[in-house]
Amino acid sequence: MDVLDVVVIMIAGLWLFLPAMLPNSAAVVFGGGTPVDLGKSINGKRILGDGKTWRGFFGGGLAGVVLGLILMAIAYVFDPDSLFGYMSFRKGICIIVCLSFGSLLGDMLGSFIKRRLNIERGKKAPVLDQYDFLIGAFLLTSLFYPHWVYDTYIEIPGGHIFALIFLLIITLLLHRAMNIIGYKAGLKDVPW
Repeated sequence: MDVLDVVVIMIAGLWLFLPAMLPNSAAVVFGGGTPVDLGKSINGKRILGDGKTWRGFFGGGLAGVVLGLILMAIAYVFDPDSLFGYMSFRKGICIIVCLSFGSLLGDMLGSFIKRRLNIERGKKAPVLDQYDFLIGAFLLTSLFYPHWVYDTYIEIPGGHIFALIFLLIITLLLHRAMNIIGYKAGLKDVPW
């Protein structure tokens, strides 16, 4: 395996994971309305908070699915037999749905944990803030397609672990950049 092989693995891993990276940003755009937790509390603490809404969940999730379908269409143009790593068309759609909605479920789990730790909405929670969506996307997708996750992001002899390492690094950088952009655009109250 040479450097070019590693670069291709990293770019392919990012390409295939894009449907999990869009939903949280899209949820901010589509958000508002009824909170997912319906305003309920546990021991005096909100379950999730006002920042997690049904409109944001479905709008963000569907945005990720649409992006995934576009990526599959682009891949089909270049290689009609492979769909560039999403397997078959049906499995590809299912993987994209798992990645997209799994990322939002991971973000909700992160909010749930923050509320239990008395970390208010908008306050920093290092590591949790950056990787909750990634963990959620991988967990939900692994539940239904464990071999795809392993083959795409973990398989060490084939070098696919480099895709996961690249995702961890790029996620940290993109998280910071997107939060600053969202803050400057008036979509977020804080730049983190």
